[in-house]
Amino acid sequence: MIQWHWISSAVCLVGMLLFAVTGITLNHAGQIQSEPAIETIELELPANLHKSLLEGPVEGDAALPAELSKWLSSRLPKSIGSRPAEWSDYEVYLSMPGPGMDSWLAIDRETGTVEFEQTSRGWIAYFNDLHKGRNTGAGWKLFIDVFSIATLVFCITGLFLLVLHAQRRKMTWPLVGLGLIVPLLMALLLIH
Repeated sequence: MIQWHWISSAVCLVGMLLFAVTGITLNHAGQIQSEPAIETIELELPANLHKSLLEGPVEGDAALPAELSKWLSSRLPKSIGSRPAEWSDYEVYLSMPGPGMDSWLAIDRETGTVEFEQTSRGWIAYFNDLHKGRNTGAGWKLFIDVFSIATLVFCITGLFLLVLHAQRRKMTWPLVGLGLIVPLLMALLLIH
């Protein structure tokens, strides 16, 4: 039991620290001032890429042609990849949110003009979005699941260790009860 407890605590230590700190920053988001940084870039597509854009779908969602995606990724601060874009008769629009930032790309199908905008809300917003799993992708969601399982193992083995050692520590169960009752009372009485 002790071995499972310390292994799970080691696995989730850094994640728990990050989760605790970002819990505070999320709780006080209104008091933490941050000026968003906005970057705007305008480009003109080369003729061959503009032509490939005209041959694309007329409407619906589809990825940009691979060559166009590669060209844009080499000129913009954000990789385009193969994410789906919204195609219409006149424009291709690509939303590219990420943790702590929002990015979008619009391509005028008639002229080949590319407009890109990226808004970065800073490091605190980045870590707050990691806390919530907002716009983080499958890899981070997997990490959160593994971290959550390790935290559950840590808590459950800790509870069993409390049971084993409670006879020698008289304040064990009153403190566990306090940890249950205080949040419950606050939720029932103070949250409306």
